[in-house]
Amino acid sequence: MFSVNESANLRKRLISMVAIAQKTLSFEEFLNWDDDSGRSFELVNGLAMPLSEPTAKHEDVVDGLCRLLVDRCQSLNLPYVPRQSKQVRLNAAPGESESSRKADIVVFAKEEWVRMRQSSASAAAYIPPPLAIEVVSTNWRDDYRIKLNEYETLGILEYWIVDYAGLGGVQYIGSPKQSTVTINRLIDGEYQALRYQGKATIVSPTFPQLVLTIAQIVAMTQV
Repeated sequence: MFSVNESANLRKRLISMVAIAQKTLSFEEFLNWDDDSGRSFELVNGLAMPLSEPTAKHEDVVDGLCRLLVDRCQSLNLPYVPRQSKQVRLNAAPGESESSRKADIVVFAKEEWVRMRQSSASAAAYIPPPLAIEVVSTNWRDDYRIKLNEYETLGILEYWIVDYAGLGGVQYIGSPKQSTVTINRLIDGEYQALRYQGKATIVSPTFPQLVLTIAQIVAMTQV
């Protein structure tokens, strides 16, 4: 049982949380906002919206890919810093509330990461990063349609859609469905897509010396 004071404090805290949740947030305010639930959120038109928790295999692929890219950047002294689960601020028209995406992997320009190290603000993609990676879940339409349009409009130079389980629609991965990685490269303001399946080696403009196959990605779920 709570004491009278504890009950009153709890009630005030809950009221405060509800008030904050209903308030339209800027991107910076959102990064500092926390509902104490431990859940992940994205900012949608100024409102914090909860995300579904990923499966274990999804997390294995995200972790495996991020470690692979970090190792590559360090071994070749590349000017990039890959990080998992970082917010990406989307474009907002003047007068419109802000929105963000929590990308599975964001590859920051090293100079931008160094700049953020000097700041007390949360680490996030305040400006378009060179590369964003999304690992496909059951809500595959978001990755193939909505996020692709958002990242294209934002000006992210390269966007990977990693569909290790072959969940996407036939129009995106063909028939029969199979494990697929789609590399979208921004050319003249529009994404041009290259689809990789089977034994093909994935070619990344950002990581031209990277040797990566679909089989290697699928194997990350079997460790």
